[in-house]
Amino acid sequence: QVQLAESGGGLVQGGGSLRLSCATSGSIFRVDVMGWYRQAPGKQRELVATITFGGNTNYADSVKGRFTISRDNAKRTVTLQMNYLKPEDTAVYYCHHMRLGVPYWGKGTLVTVSS
Repeated sequence: QVQLAESGGGLVQGGGSLRLSCATSGSIFRVDVMGWYRQAPGKQRELVATITFGGNTNYADSVKGRFTISRDNAKRTVTLQMNYLKPEDTAVYYCHHMRLGVPYWGKGTLVTVSS
């Protein structure tokens, strides 16, 4: 069983930065893909970024060049550094962990970007 706990959300002005972190309980395996999704009000949940155990990353086009995902396998954490935030980045951000086709989700953390 994988349990995820996010931290770091909050209110920030447009153009500002926030750093989200996610801690994973239990062990991490080489097959695990970790990442972040977000869900804005009235919209479907969408991929933000993912990272493999070896550090290969994938980003949504909307955040490329502004967000950076990283992970520390020893500490079992995944981090999302968000720079140049825009009001359209406002959403609940969810930590995600995929293990052999089984998804695990955190409870989410709210990010609000004011204009």
